[in-house]
Amino acid sequence: MSLFAGKSVTLRLTLLFATVSVAVLLLLGLVVGSLVERHFEELDTALLDGKLELARHTLQAVRSAAELAELPARLDEALVGHHGLAMAIWQADGQLLYATGHADFPEAMRLRAGGPGRGTIIWSGHDGRRFRGLSGAAGLGIEGSGPLVVAVSTDLIHHQHFMASFNTALWMAVGLAALVCGLLGWWAARRGLAPLRDISRNAAAITATRLDRRLPAEAIPAELAEVATTLNDMLARLEASFRRLSDFSSDIAHELRTPVSNLLTQTQVTLSKARTAEDYQDVLASNAEEFERLSRMISDMLFLAKADNHLAVPHKEAVDLRAEADDVLEFHEAIAEENRISLSIEGQATAPGDRLMLRRAIGNLISNAFHHTPPGGHIGVRIGIERGMASLAVENTGDTIAPQHLPRLFDRFYRADPSRQRLAEGAGLGLAITRSIMQAHGGDVSVSSADGLTVFELRLPAGQGGN
Repeated sequence: MSLFAGKSVTLRLTLLFATVSVAVLLLLGLVVGSLVERHFEELDTALLDGKLELARHTLQAVRSAAELAELPARLDEALVGHHGLAMAIWQADGQLLYATGHADFPEAMRLRAGGPGRGTIIWSGHDGRRFRGLSGAAGLGIEGSGPLVVAVSTDLIHHQHFMASFNTALWMAVGLAALVCGLLGWWAARRGLAPLRDISRNAAAITATRLDRRLPAEAIPAELAEVATTLNDMLARLEASFRRLSDFSSDIAHELRTPVSNLLTQTQVTLSKARTAEDYQDVLASNAEEFERLSRMISDMLFLAKADNHLAVPHKEAVDLRAEADDVLEFHEAIAEENRISLSIEGQATAPGDRLMLRRAIGNLISNAFHHTPPGGHIGVRIGIERGMASLAVENTGDTIAPQHLPRLFDRFYRADPSRQRLAEGAGLGLAITRSIMQAHGGDVSVSSADGLTVFELRLPAGQGGN
């Protein structure tokens, strides 16, 4: 792996393609060379077997001393036209009976006697040439004659020349093929990796101000489509995160500017001339209210920052949702009586979670319901368990929320009615905090609004009990 460290993918693919091609060609060349060698051996063996049988037949036909004297001429005539073929015949005592002029047999050939196709050996002559030979037993047709040893051989010089030419041609072909395969591999790798370069070029054009651009996943091969789709999904998440961050920065600047401006203006007016102690006390009381509002806003933002970074880890215990909702409604009873708002609660459920965090989520929904329920309206709480999930729904009568506002109600500082922004006591973070609390507990929160009835519902994994 260190050999290719820092190398381009194109170079790696080119080298790999060329290496594989060369290896295949070499293997093919070795196989072909081995088959050619084997073919030559079979041809030589067949030729030697035939000449050995011819010599045996000729020797067996010798019936007299006169015919024995004619034997060399008859064998020379039989070997005419076979260049590189040699023959030698020895008597049992080792005396040479016949030999061609260029015969160069080793001593061991006199002692070998094999059948057809067997017993071939290869050796080098005195001049360095290589031979393949075969020997076998034979006999004369003369009564009482002893056994003979016949050896035949063929010169391998032509085979050696052919194999040398073959090997030279093979290496040249392999070298040329390696070069051609390398060039073709480079071209194929360049063409195959062109979509990656397009992705890189398109990705380089994406900046923080151009996060709306996407990679053309439909115009690239299927193998890279998943990569482009994943990158596009990542860009969509980044775009949404940047948009939320930008909106959050703008909203928080706007939210903090107003109370700070109020404090500064009121303080400057107060200091513009001498005041009575009562006037200073009233100003300080008003400033204290603004500071409390700023303190709550900063606390809420810190909680949301922790939740976004998964630092708001709940301390799990069994929480009775009915008891928590009863406590919150009891806290708001005075406001309900003053505005003639009727309250109701039904159902019961227990869920594992952080008691303070869940009470805060329930309190945010009920407080939000009181802020948007007109005098004489109704607020109801329904608690239950379904399919292993505990639910707590807070419904209130009042104005119907337009559908386009529903998906953004849980965004920070978002208000469906901007004209009421300064009239509300909160900073527009209550529903965002509620969603973060539910997500920290493995649950969720949803909202629906129709026909003058708005319902916020909390859902989280349930514990034991409930109806």
